[in-house]
Amino acid sequence: MSDATGVIHDIGYQRYTGRRLGRRQVFGALYGHGLRTVFGLGRSAKAKIFPWLVVAVVTVVAAGLTAVRSQLGQVVLTYAQFADAMSWLVIFFVAVAAPELVSRDLRSGVLPLYFSRPLPRGDYALAKLAALMTALWLLLGGPQLVMFLGAAFTTSRGMRGVWDELLDLLPGLLYAGLWAVVFASIGLLVASLTGKRAFAAGGIVAVFLMTTPVVGVLSIMPSRTVNELAFLASPSSLVSGVGTWALGDLLTQGQEGGIPIGGFGPVYAVVAVLLVAACVSLLLLRYRKVAAR
Repeated sequence: MSDATGVIHDIGYQRYTGRRLGRRQVFGALYGHGLRTVFGLGRSAKAKIFPWLVVAVVTVVAAGLTAVRSQLGQVVLTYAQFADAMSWLVIFFVAVAAPELVSRDLRSGVLPLYFSRPLPRGDYALAKLAALMTALWLLLGGPQLVMFLGAAFTTSRGMRGVWDELLDLLPGLLYAGLWAVVFASIGLLVASLTGKRAFAAGGIVAVFLMTTPVVGVLSIMPSRTVNELAFLASPSSLVSGVGTWALGDLLTQGQEGGIPIGGFGPVYAVVAVLLVAACVSLLLLRYRKVAAR
């Protein structure tokens, strides 16, 4: 019987001697990857169709409004009103983007890799949320910049006209940010509940659209107070209510007073803050439980 012999083969593995990146860099990488995922960058051509179709639609609408204004000298929609008018597209954009950000990872079972050090469990959810918020803000804010540039180059009042346009643009961008924060918080929370993208997308659309009839029912109740608070029942009308209170003429210009919220504007603002805080807290709790499995 011969003695067993062993041979050690050197196949070139070496220890990593470079600089080890920390939590901030990992968070930034997740955020950047999430933002690219939303717009289909680095993915197949099929994944780019819907997000860039939506981008094309809002950009064409903005360009059309700019052209009409330059010809007629009339503001068809203010910057804030543009965000309101395009909000229905944001619902479907979120319904597609949010499941791509989180449902795929839940289904493939790669979360234990993400939650390994140095990435804390909550950073994964916050990075994905920040990416979705940024994408939605760009979706609504980018076309507003197109409208601003068109107005700035065609104004007959020189730098004074450009300054006035800028003062109108900034509230519009902030309003777009409000839409982005509220819709991203709700959408990502719903998407995090299931690994099936179709179910997640359907759940997101249901949350936004099925609450609208509730607003309709409450708004025809005999109590005026109930009528003015009815718009709290839907995320879309909640955001519009905050905009009506905070922006005033910038949102109601050319309209009949906007959403009738009476003197409950501060209530709408507080509810919006609480809604976002609740969604983010539940999202973090959700991923704490996922990581503990």
